[in-house]
Amino acid sequence: MFTGIVTDIGTVRAVEKRGDTRFVIATAYDPAGIDMGASIACSGCCLTVVDKGTDGGNWFAVDASAETLDCTVLGGWKEGTRINLERALKAGDELGGHIVSGHVDGVGRIVVIRDEGDSKRFTFEAPASLARYIASKGSITINGTSLTVNEVEDQADGTCHFGVNIIPHTQEVTTWGGAREGDAINLEIDMLARYVARLAEKD
Repeated sequence: MFTGIVTDIGTVRAVEKRGDTRFVIATAYDPAGIDMGASIACSGCCLTVVDKGTDGGNWFAVDASAETLDCTVLGGWKEGTRINLERALKAGDELGGHIVSGHVDGVGRIVVIRDEGDSKRFTFEAPASLARYIASKGSITINGTSLTVNEVEDQADGTCHFGVNIIPHTQEVTTWGGAREGDAINLEIDMLARYVARLAEKD
């Protein structure tokens, strides 16, 4: 489990095509403190550490299946791609964001970015399959970052557009400072929204 509070910006150092795709990710994390088999959220996608730097290099490696590449933005990762990183939550850690599983529910895109005071207002598009789970003032995880939805506007094609403000600090310590209109994004809906919707289906 994670909280959506990014603790490092990693960089894809290598992409190795095997049976699965292996990503080697440079990080500020000390490899000595990363256990083999540990889970790390990589731009919101929970991945398992299969190798790590033992030569003084700060890096770890993860494998992604074809299914993961198809259902997330990972299929577009290449050498030099910057990604949000978060280590798995430990008992007693501060829960600064919201409960995040690291299981990406779908891929959306950035529609508009505009300045709003010192912050930036992002408008995102979510696919029709996720639109019903996104609510004003609710939580959502985008590229591994816990964010609060400002408003939601349903679209004629069943998708929805929703707005989020991202403050300067968040832009500096995550990849949001380099985001561009049209970029694909990993979306994970709030667990509470998922269960509320499931209960409503049974009424």
